[in-house]
Amino acid sequence: MHSSLNKKALLIALIVTVACVVISFYGSRKLQNFDPALIAYLFGTLFAVFGGIYRYCVWLQRPPTWMYFKRTWQLIFNGKIFPHIFFLIGESIKNLLFQQFIYGRSKKRWLAHFSLATGCMAAFAITIPLTLGWINFTLDPGTALDPGATNLYTANFFGFKVMDFKLGTPLAFIIFHALTWCSWLVILGSVIFLVRRLTNAGLIATQTFEGDLLPLILLIIISVTGLGLNFSYAFMKGIAYDFMSVTHAISVILFLVWIPFGKFFHIIQRPAQIGAHIYKREGMKKGMAVCPYTGTSFATQLHIDDLKTVTKELGFDFTLADGSSHLDYSPEGKRSLLAKAHLKARQEDGSFFG
Repeated sequence: MHSSLNKKALLIALIVTVACVVISFYGSRKLQNFDPALIAYLFGTLFAVFGGIYRYCVWLQRPPTWMYFKRTWQLIFNGKIFPHIFFLIGESIKNLLFQQFIYGRSKKRWLAHFSLATGCMAAFAITIPLTLGWINFTLDPGTALDPGATNLYTANFFGFKVMDFKLGTPLAFIIFHALTWCSWLVILGSVIFLVRRLTNAGLIATQTFEGDLLPLILLIIISVTGLGLNFSYAFMKGIAYDFMSVTHAISVILFLVWIPFGKFFHIIQRPAQIGAHIYKREGMKKGMAVCPYTGTSFATQLHIDDLKTVTKELGFDFTLADGSSHLDYSPEGKRSLLAKAHLKARQEDGSFFG
């Protein structure tokens, strides 16, 4: 058991988790602004942080991933840091916020991706700081004691006042119902994906319940029970509130615990794709690799050179007798050379069939 643990990843995950606890302690003004009702969510969040960091570090240690990661930061800090930062921001807005990478495949799939990604990212941005005690809302004592005054709320971040807003205003409605909008977006995206997975023959043949269907069902349960809490409080005088709160807590904690181990981990992996865009763009500037057989360019020379390094690290050496490499050839060139080698072998054998 202990021998299978990655010590480096374990150490980094522990340091980040402890740092998160320390920041939570002082960010909540030594737990003065921490809501005890969120203690279960706090442990779920810390487990997700620990497991997510651990798996991410293990993933980064894979030779291909580490090469992409290392080259990305080398390219960013090669003297053109500001253009790269602007490029990163632009690509993040297009591909992480607006999910543009999927738009060309299907508008319906884009709508599902956009709804699910926006709903989840917004929910994370709201709930994690609340759970860790970084954000809290206080009622102004002066307005609370005056029956004729409109209640004034103060939003605090790390114990410092950020803004005041009056109860009953559009701004207050948006703030206090922010997770409601997130829930509707998540439900929309999850339902579209779920219907597609239940009706598409190709997906039905390859998907698994725990890997593909259960994550969507879990997201729907989290969103529906979250909406149920608000509905019960606002319109049902608290009827079924206890059931909804327990069900919601269980589903959220399961989601948090599952993040490092299942399909939800791609939420953490996705930003790394932006680094690959920089790698590709800078590689094209440095020059393309030309296949010696077909005479056409097929990849960046940077990618081919790094591929040679990575394959050798993995124990594969594709160097040919003349000093060149099998990796210098394009896929079309490799297929043509393989076909010619088969033809030559059969010619020498004297039989083309059998």
